[in-house]
Amino acid sequence: MKISSIKYLTGEGVKNAWVNRLMTLASIGVLVACMVIIGLAILISENVNKAVGKLEQQNVVMAYMKDYNWALYGEKDTSSDAASADTDTAQEGEASPEETADANGIKPGDYVIHNDEEAQALCDKIAKLSNVASVTYVTSEEGLESVKESMLEGQESYFTFLDEEYGNPMSGAAKITMKDMSKFDETVEQIKQMDGIDVIQSQNDLADKITAIKRGIGIAGFWIIAILMVISLVIVSNTIRVTMYNRKLEISIMKAVGATDSFVRIPFVVEGVLIGVISALLAEGLLYFCYRVATETIITTLNTTDIVHYGDVALLLLLIFIGIGVFAGVLGSVIMISKYLRREGSEFAAI
Repeated sequence: MKISSIKYLTGEGVKNAWVNRLMTLASIGVLVACMVIIGLAILISENVNKAVGKLEQQNVVMAYMKDYNWALYGEKDTSSDAASADTDTAQEGEASPEETADANGIKPGDYVIHNDEEAQALCDKIAKLSNVASVTYVTSEEGLESVKESMLEGQESYFTFLDEEYGNPMSGAAKITMKDMSKFDETVEQIKQMDGIDVIQSQNDLADKITAIKRGIGIAGFWIIAILMVISLVIVSNTIRVTMYNRKLEISIMKAVGATDSFVRIPFVVEGVLIGVISALLAEGLLYFCYRVATETIITTLNTTDIVHYGDVALLLLLIFIGIGVFAGVLGSVIMISKYLRREGSEFAAI
């Protein structure tokens, strides 16, 4: 197709939009409304995901180790693991500790983790799991301090009996955060299978709630976008239909002199795309204004800045809006003009 033809057809598309400006404005208005709602759904989803992400970071799993304190204070089956457990250190060829019982009757073979180095090695092993985001080794002293800090004021006195005679009953632990809460139970089971892990404290119900929230947001967002896309297609199609019937005499003449279907179709496609792009630009500006007012109110009222900034998603939203506008414009115009051209024989005969 010649450049002159392209210019002519593009100009015809722009002229169509102007000639039917009332219908064009109505279409733009509805498309803008749809895009703003879609944008708000995306922004709400991003803010909820950010909040859920912080909640995920707080959903910490504590994996307590089979160390000396576990052997001394813990409840365990003396006929099981201790006699047959082979630690990673032993597998690497290091010499086993001497089987000499201490004053408390505990032998090195009665427990798996003998020192901080072995505890850190176990943490490193846990960190290699695909769904583990981070692992921090918590010593027994740090664990006891954490328990004391969580107590109400004045209740620290409950721990005065933990003197040099009785010592600290807390075992060392691995503090674990995960990447994907939907794989929470699977990851916990993998950790439980590791030699040197005693018990795991976790909040399974919180993980289930986080997964449900994410799934619900995804489903709701999909249906909102799908419904609004259908509305957009209907609106653009109706606008093209009005333009098409206003120009049916012109179309019949063009077909009579040998114009191809593509030549007839292009001005309507240009009109649909123009409506979509204008709607996208207007929706971007309107959404920015609405979101700015909303976030300023939230910041002032709740005294928080823990929200998604519009600048972080502005380009993405603009591309989404343009994509929706162009898609709706092209598809709507192609559907309507194709239906009309298939009936052209009877239509032209009636003219």
